[in-house]
This record gives sequence, structure tokens and C-alpha cells, in this order.
Amino acid sequence: MNKDEPAISAESIGRLADIILALQRCFIARLSETLADGQVSFAQFFLLSHINAHDGLNMSEIAEKMAHTTAAATGLVDRLEKFGYVERATSDLDRRKVLVRIQPKGVELVAMIRQDMMENLAKVMLQLSPHEQAMWVQIYEKVFAYCQNASCEEAK
Repeated sequence: MNKDEPAISAESIGRLADIILALQRCFIARLSETLADGQVSFAQFFLLSHINAHDGLNMSEIAEKMAHTTAAATGLVDRLEKFGYVERATSDLDRRKVLVRIQPKGVELVAMIRQDMMENLAKVMLQLSPHEQAMWVQIYEKVFAYCQNASCEEAK
């Protein structure tokens, strides 16, 4: 932001915080029957999605991504393993390392929930004009880039 742009008011920031919380509740509650029924928590789904994007992650990598201790991350993995969504296996490169890898059941769950998310977003997008839709995606791209650059951690 340059110095010629007005600063956002505390009232606007507060309203935006309320909106973000409401959106999270709305989307999380509607993600899928599996999440809504409490079989898989949002944190476990987030982890499962991250594991799905990699060939395998060790517990330190999982703990870092989840911003948890290794012990807490182990608890998340234990539950996912219990339901058959992931498995622990030794690394092909270093047999001392244990990697967590997604199983076909986990891949199916991630795909199903992602499809649910896309359907819910499509319904929301129908409430917006084409211009508003494009702007929303553009704004979220900027917010995403900010978060990817670990700036969210600095804001704490």
C-alpha cells in the first residue's frame, strides 16, 4: 500500500474477520458428509490433502506444515492411518526415515471433498456478476500469495 491510499478502518477489518469466520463455518460444514459426520477433522483433511500432493512426508515435515509439534502431528497421522487413508513406510533412499504416504482410499477422499468444495464455490459464484467473480479470484490469489510467502506467520 502506498502512502496515498487510505488505511482500512478497524471497523472494516473487524467486519472482514467476521465474514471470514462465517465463510469458514459455511464451507467446512458443507465440505462433505465425511467431514460433517466427524469421521475426519478439517485438520486431518488439510494434512491428507498436503500428503496427497507429495510422494511421502516424514513426521518433521508434517509437523512443520501443520504448525504442530511432532507428537501432535503423530496423533493426526495415527487417526488417518487407522481409517486406511495413509500408511507409514520406510524411505527408499534412507531406510531409517519413516514416510507417511497416502493410500488409494485417501486419494478418493481428497478428490470427493475437493469436488464438494468446487460445487459449493460454484453456487457462491452464481451470486456474483462475471466481473465480481473475476475480482474475487484475483483478490484471493493475492491473499494466497501473501500466505504462501509466510507473511501470515509474521503477522502474529
